[in-house]
Amino acid sequence: MSYFNGQTGYRKSALSTRSVIKPNYVVLEPDGLVKNVIPGYENCDTTILGSPVMGATFADYLVTAHAGGKNTGIGGKGIESFLYVVSGAVTVKNADEEADLTEGGYVFSPEDKPFTFENKSGEDAVLYVYRRRYIPLEGTKGAHTVIGNVNEIEYMDYEGMTNAQSKDLLPAAHDLGFDMNMHILKFEPGASHGYAETHIQQHGMYFLQGRGMYLLDDTWMPLEKGDYVFMQSYCPQACYAVGREDYVYIYSKDCNRDVEL
Repeated sequence: MSYFNGQTGYRKSALSTRSVIKPNYVVLEPDGLVKNVIPGYENCDTTILGSPVMGATFADYLVTAHAGGKNTGIGGKGIESFLYVVSGAVTVKNADEEADLTEGGYVFSPEDKPFTFENKSGEDAVLYVYRRRYIPLEGTKGAHTVIGNVNEIEYMDYEGMTNAQSKDLLPAAHDLGFDMNMHILKFEPGASHGYAETHIQQHGMYFLQGRGMYLLDDTWMPLEKGDYVFMQSYCPQACYAVGREDYVYIYSKDCNRDVEL
């Protein structure tokens, strides 16, 4: 085990962290994250972010795939999976499709189709990876493979606000075969949520750009690019964007299923 940021030896400053572990939420800052050895990942630095250990119904990973880095199979056997390219480029493949993904590119693979990735570019690629056990719904065909790039998707005004906008990466809003969705949310400096949200859905959130003040439960916290948040069901949440650039993050959300009793 070693540090994800490559830090070795003693720090010049006092030991401290912005990471917070609470019953309703978890905040992980990049500094202090460790690399995990996970079978199937070759020539990759991999960190487990969200997991059932913290109460999540999914698992999130941050992966740096070095030149030639690859995975021999993610998902399948009831596990749906998703990969988003934060930077760099990788080639992905499942039983349906093969594609070269660049920054902003992504793939969703359904529960019966594991996918692989390989970095053939010669440069590091940073990847955000998600896994979750699929919940079938009678009367639907289930989910299907989706490959795209966020740069080719138009922003939509978020809750009627022009300075807060979102992108849906998957067709879950119109296809009940999907039991989760991925979104990009962008707040211009000074923009915010319209209200403090409280809902049953869990979130895993990775911050791609900018800075903001984020309400988690009853605490306002400064969050910025590179931070990760797991949000438990019914955790109050909202944010304000601060600074000089847009505040942007990608997040998952379970959807389209009733409560199991």
